[in-house]
This record gives sequence, C-alpha cells and structure tokens, in this order.
Amino acid sequence: MKEKEEIILVTGGAGFIGSNFIEYYLAIYPDSRIINLDLLTYAGNLENLRVVEEHPKYTFIKGDICNRDLVSKIFKDFKINAVINFAAESHVDNSIHDPEVFIRTNVNGTFNLLDIAYKSWMEEPFRYKKEFEGSRFHQISTDEVYGSLGETGLFTETTPYAPNSPYSASKASADMLVRSYHHTYGLDTLITNCSNNYGPKQHDEKLIPTIIRKALSGEKIPIYGDGKNVRDWLFVQDHCRAINLAFKKGLSGEVYNVGGDGEKNNIGIANIICEHLDAKKPKTSGSYKEQIEFVKDRPGHDRRYAIDASKIKTELGWKPEEDFETGIEKTLKWYLTNFK
Repeated sequence: MKEKEEIILVTGGAGFIGSNFIEYYLAIYPDSRIINLDLLTYAGNLENLRVVEEHPKYTFIKGDICNRDLVSKIFKDFKINAVINFAAESHVDNSIHDPEVFIRTNVNGTFNLLDIAYKSWMEEPFRYKKEFEGSRFHQISTDEVYGSLGETGLFTETTPYAPNSPYSASKASADMLVRSYHHTYGLDTLITNCSNNYGPKQHDEKLIPTIIRKALSGEKIPIYGDGKNVRDWLFVQDHCRAINLAFKKGLSGEVYNVGGDGEKNNIGIANIICEHLDAKKPKTSGSYKEQIEFVKDRPGHDRRYAIDASKIKTELGWKPEEDFETGIEKTLKWYLTNFK
C-alpha cells in the first residue's frame, strides 16, 4: 500500500526559526509537502527561503493565521494532515508597547489553527476521520512561559507557568489552548518549549544580531540594566533537529523542553562577540567592547532562564551538537558575509 503523503502546514515559516526549519526538513524529507503560511510582518523575510523557493514540494502563501476563511481553504485545498505552528509575535519589548497584537496573533491565531484542525481532521471528540488518522498539531513555544528563575534551578516540563510579560502571557495562553484541545477533543498535539535561539537569519531586533550590527556600524551597543540577565542559548539548527524528533517521535499530548546547555549573561555575550570581531574584523584602533553601554532596563525583565532538557534527551535521543563557542562562530561567519 502506498504510504500517505505528509502535507504540513508550517505557519510563520518566513521567520528566523521557521525558515531554518523548512530548509532543514525538506533536505531530510524531500517527498514531504510543506505549505508555508506567513503574513510577512516585519520579522518575516522571503530571502530566508531562497534555497527552497523552487523546491517542487514547497508552497508559500501570504496570509494571516487569524483569517479563518483562508486557513480553512488551505486545509481543504491541500488536504493538510499536520501543523507546525511557528507563527507568533515574539519580541518582548514590542509586547510591552503594543500587547494587543500579541494577543491577536499568539492567542486568537493559535485558537483558529487548532479549531480548524480539529474540525478538518476529526468526526467528533477522540475519533479521527480515517484519512486523517495520525494528524498532529505541533506548537512551538518558549521557556519564557515559566517566568523567571533565581540563581539556581532549571525549568522542567512540570514547572508551573508564571509568565511575566504580555509576550510570554500570550504564548502561555496559546499553550493552554493546545493542551485543552488534546484533553477535551483528543487532538494529537505536542508542545516544545525552547530557550533563546541564535544563528543565521535571525531578525535584527534580537540581542545577538543587535550586538553584531551595532558593533560593525560603529554605534553604541545597548545592554539592558547591569547586563547580568542570564539566558540558555540554543543554536537554531539544534532546535530544528529537536523539533523534527519531537514531531516524528514525541508522544501525543506531551511537552518537551529544548535547551542548549549554554547559560550566558548578556554582558558576557556582548564581550564574547566583541572579542571575536576584534580578531575577525578589527577596528582601526581599540576594541569593539568600547562601544558597549548600559541602558535603562526593560520593565519586568526576567532575571534568569535555564532549561532542563533531560526529557527530550532521554526519551527521544536528542542532544545539542553545538556549544556556544562553535555556534557563535557559525553565526558570526553568516553575519559577516551577509551584513550590509
């Protein structure tokens, strides 16, 4: 019997993580069909997808996950049998200034996708239509839903949600909706909560691209507060491998945390990048570190995030291939090639 074709709706696939994932996934599974739905807001860029734009199994559709008629038509026309939801407003500063758009996209948009998936794939709660058996909804989420850690401890899959920004609250809300569709309707769902990603194609607004961009343009490099806020840094390709493993092998209804075992504080990140740039593209005089300046802290700035990724390591056999030193080398190589 011919195996059923995998037809995945990837939302937000023109963004940083989504575009890296699509490129990665089609290289491994060239017979899988990917429909990329992206509104191309400021963080989405089709340049990120140049390498796959001519792929026979890749289709791009410009559109909004909140547009119910459009999403329903895509499910019907393409016979979508899997969803990987990357689509999200994701910048904490922007969520502080304009929280409404975060609620619309991250909460209402996720609900829209879930509800259409349920009504497209299932006859009734806990009974899939025969042609859609095995269809799965994979929610890409963040460690920020867990709130802030003290100097010790790690986030696990059982850590209570305690979001502290409008962004993380909107992602926590979306995760709760995903959970509810699994427990109420029997939808095959999965949630992965990742730590801070970095790597090629990341939008300029994020910390590492900002440090690189400001350094090379001779501007001040802004670091919030005292620079001691700690994040667990995950190279984007390692995250793509984790998403693939969870999507293919993860248990229905489960949550998997994905972290890079790379805790660094913000001032440490800035110093490391400046040292690399001093060696790779030295200034005429002095060090890039001289451009670092501390600026007023972000309201409600979480002090520390760190992920315990032992579940996905033990159960699915994943581990990061890059540590921060090797990952930042690859990241800097890309930015030095592509920075204009």
